[in-house]
Amino acid sequence: NTDNSRRAQRNEAAPIAFASIIFTRSNMSGVERPYDDTDAGSPLPSFDASSIKLTTVAPALGVPTQQPDYLDYDTKGRGVVVTMFANTGVSYLLGIVAGGVYGLREGLLHTPSSRFKVKLNSVLNHCGRHGSWAGNVLGVASIMYSLFEGLADHYDLDQYTRPVVGEVPASPAFAALMTGVTYKATAGPRVAALAGTIGLGAVGATYALYGIAGIPYGSRGWMWL
Repeated sequence: NTDNSRRAQRNEAAPIAFASIIFTRSNMSGVERPYDDTDAGSPLPSFDASSIKLTTVAPALGVPTQQPDYLDYDTKGRGVVVTMFANTGVSYLLGIVAGGVYGLREGLLHTPSSRFKVKLNSVLNHCGRHGSWAGNVLGVASIMYSLFEGLADHYDLDQYTRPVVGEVPASPAFAALMTGVTYKATAGPRVAALAGTIGLGAVGATYALYGIAGIPYGSRGWMWL
């Protein structure tokens, strides 16, 4: 009889438990609350796209733009630092090669012995001495030239010389003149003036040859060439 009464109590409690499970549900926070058919849940966020301009994402959506896009660039070409690094690197390499070739010649001519090891040592010594000297000289001259050329471009020297020389750029001539004067400034005013004149003459001769051959000024991208 006791078992039968317990089984009856279980059968009576089962529908009540099932109804309580249906009557309640879990929300997002994990807290159970009574089920309500009229509860639609939290409202959806408002997606207001009125402030979005489709032209800003036109390439992705295929929307045609009213105006073309332009890339930002410097109308005067490369900056002072970039130009200085390019000029200095090329000048240093050219100086090492030229000085090394001259050192090879001097080492073979002034070797004290005909033995191979002695000749090799003489060639290495002369190549290292003349190559490093020529590379350092051209590298320092390129740094000063690039700085003076950047200074002339910054103050737009061409606007003052254009009525006199036309469209010929004046910045390279000014940079070559000031490079020669500055490089030999410690040797006295005469030597400095001579060095500046040599630099100015080199630029003038290059421009004359370019004008005859029809080559644009500065088309080689190194120094005034």
